[in-house]
Amino acid sequence: MNTLGIRVEPKKTTFSIIRTDNDKHKIVNIELIKIPAALDFPEKLKYIRNCVLDILREYDISIAGIRVAESNAQNLDVTRLHIEGVIQEAFSSSNVKQYFVGRKNSIASKLNIKGKELESFFNGDKGFELIDNWDICKTRPARESVLTAMGALA
Repeated sequence: MNTLGIRVEPKKTTFSIIRTDNDKHKIVNIELIKIPAALDFPEKLKYIRNCVLDILREYDISIAGIRVAESNAQNLDVTRLHIEGVIQEAFSSSNVKQYFVGRKNSIASKLNIKGKELESFFNGDKGFELIDNWDICKTRPARESVLTAMGALA
């Protein structure tokens, strides 16, 4: 079974694919969706939606998760919020069996860990033992997307 985890930033979106086989979890792919700057805003949203739908089909995703902006963030980026909404719509329009929309607290809760421990995983201070090849997560958005996928599985 394949699970998708997504972490959105205003100009790019990081996604990861986790393959689960007999309670073993392995990262199959971590990649960026770079949004072409030449597109106007509605076309950017359409581009993201089409990319996500293609990923869901290509990897035969059963479960998906998206890490969304914290509701108490002081610098909420409207572009990020729009992109997150379009991705959630893509999940609901697809054949995905279930999807998870998570903030830090809900991801930590799903993984049965404390918020500070989750933050240490996000920062790369600590390795996540449930993933066989965790060491390939080189950036914070990559680690967030992988842990969101794991939260969606829980």
